Amino acid sequence: MLILGIESSCDETSASVVEEKDGVVKALSNIVASQIETHRLYGGVVPEIASRAHIEAICPTVSRALDEAGVTPEALDAVAVTSHPGLIGALLVGVNFAKSFAYAWDKPIIPVNHVYAHTAAAYLTVPGLKPPFLSLVVSGGHTSFYHVKSFTEYREIGGTRDDAAGEAFDKIGRVIGLPYPGGAAMDRLAREGDQSPERRGFRLPSPALAGDNLDFSFSGLKTAALNLINGMRQRGEVLEGERRAAFASAYTGAIVEAIVSKIPAAFEASGCDKLVIAGGVAANSHLREAAAAVCRARGAELILPPVALCGDNAAMVAAEGTFLYKAGVCGGTDLNAHADDCELGHLNTQERRAVK
Repeated sequence: MLILGIESSCDETSASVVEEKDGVVKALSNIVASQIETHRLYGGVVPEIASRAHIEAICPTVSRALDEAGVTPEALDAVAVTSHPGLIGALLVGVNFAKSFAYAWDKPIIPVNHVYAHTAAAYLTVPGLKPPFLSLVVSGGHTSFYHVKSFTEYREIGGTRDDAAGEAFDKIGRVIGLPYPGGAAMDRLAREGDQSPERRGFRLPSPALAGDNLDFSFSGLKTAALNLINGMRQRGEVLEGERRAAFASAYTGAIVEAIVSKIPAAFEASGCDKLVIAGGVAANSHLREAAAAVCRARGAELILPPVALCGDNAAMVAAEGTFLYKAGVCGGTDLNAHADDCELGHLNTQERRAVK
């Protein structure tokens, strides 16, 4: 089976061809047209600019993905596209292209949840991986635990109540003068300050909510960090050099420690002994190391996609779409994009059809 995946939920235009044989998925191509340099000027993603860039990039990106895979449109079994959640203008570019492509080549179209697709990167990482398992999706828009019961059944058992970890990294990274995207730069800078004695001088609240839950709240941490930085500036203190690295280490530590502190309880809640960590923040070296230590202590298996599959990409979309297609999930020509994180069954633009 050959599935074309299309991703355009934020600032990456991506297309991929994924092959499935006997339940094992493999990416034959995975092309990503990044907009990082475009948005760096503004310190973050500008939705209108992102949409226009998707329009310019999507045709050559899909063509390149097909060429690199050595696959013709006729050979495809279906087209999978991110339909939700994300920036609505950006999503519409991918959805409308996918609908046109599917109509032109008489192929089924599969709507894919972007968040679930991040988890599906694990299927490309560990050939033959099968649910059930625990998934932690950590990105710019989400920080959530899922009990993955089957290839198509996800149950959220915990998550952030406001901002996400990736957004917290990017926003404070910008405040301390790091280039966009702030998350990757913060991780590198934190490495320089991990051993600094000044690290302990930065007292920051934990984003992990107290009590019997698997939830987070990152807005308070961002506010505390901003107040700390503004207080230093008002006193004429400069946050640079070793001191800035120490702050980055303390801030990164607060986020990572909060996330991994919930992992043991998430294992108990799901009843699983395998953990997948996915999403853009899954590339953070501090998170990867801390999660590995927690899983080793518990004797649990940890699955970390390679960094190339942590960010937004179409291979994960095609992988998720493969299993949805096999389960009979397809969309019609009235498929639409949705900015919110709605469930497939709640979308009146989608329908379940038997795959013949």
